[in-house]
Amino acid sequence: MEAFAQFVPLILIFAIMWFLLIRPQQKKLKEHQAMVAALRKGDQVVTQGGLIGKVTRVKGEEEVEVELSEGVRVRVVKQTIAQVLSKTEPAS
Repeated sequence: MEAFAQFVPLILIFAIMWFLLIRPQQKKLKEHQAMVAALRKGDQVVTQGGLIGKVTRVKGEEEVEVELSEGVRVRVVKQTIAQVLSKTEPAS
């Protein structure tokens, strides 16, 4: 019984770490993955570098084409999209 009592503080520390750090981080990661998966043409996005633009084309699973200014288009890795400012309505 004494051996178990020595591990109780370690178990409590791990539980606190889980609920305060690991679990919220995993939840945020899942939300980001869902946001990236839902990207479509016409969405206004912000990249992790701070560039704001409009998605002009979704190129497969890994990248999108973003128009930063009229005539200025760049290819961006989907995972580097930090935020979607405005969503377009789905085509009917």
